[in-house]
Amino acid sequence: MFRGIVQSSRPVTLLGAGEVSHRCVAEALSRAPFLVAADGGANVAIAAGHVPEAVIGDLDSVSPAARAAIPAERIWRIDEQETTDFEKCLSRIEAPYILGLGFTGARLDHALAVWSALVRHPARRCLILGSEDVVFVAPRRITLDLAAGTRVSLYPMGRVAGRSEGLFWPIEGEDFAPDGRIGTSNRALGPVTLEFDAAKMLVMLPRACLGAAIAALAPAGRA
Repeated sequence: MFRGIVQSSRPVTLLGAGEVSHRCVAEALSRAPFLVAADGGANVAIAAGHVPEAVIGDLDSVSPAARAAIPAERIWRIDEQETTDFEKCLSRIEAPYILGLGFTGARLDHALAVWSALVRHPARRCLILGSEDVVFVAPRRITLDLAAGTRVSLYPMGRVAGRSEGLFWPIEGEDFAPDGRIGTSNRALGPVTLEFDAAKMLVMLPRACLGAAIAALAPAGRA
């Protein structure tokens, strides 16, 4: 069990080193005001005018300027190389939920590593924001307040089965696997309820559904 570094009663914005606009950083902080940077995400934070509450990683990408702008006691070096900087952070943050941005850029290997880490730590209630999508691991049961016609893509990160209410193409009776059945480009008929036998299914929604995803994944008052 990793030792927690960040224990926050407020939602956490976790900032990676990928390309992300200052507007997107501000949007995330309006929902999740406790800012943590994953290694080179510290550079992005400082450039956007924000000093992280914590910087976690192997620190090989933090610029001298960012180091100088961040109090030394907020910088946590994790030397092991078995995990990515994203997973180093995810495993050490305890918060109502985490909004991750700057993790879905041009490097496909980095993005795949993020999806794998999400499935290894499903209890962290982490939502990844991309330019078009919000992505998270579905718990065993979740109800999403979606408008009819909303795109709902399901992508298994392991063998998983489940059932649905409110999807145009119901999933009951299907066995999902990365090398078998997947569930991309389904759509909602209205509110959607999903149930799974394991926390191994990624849910991908349009970015505009972030509020609905947060409300379903981390209801108010749940810590």
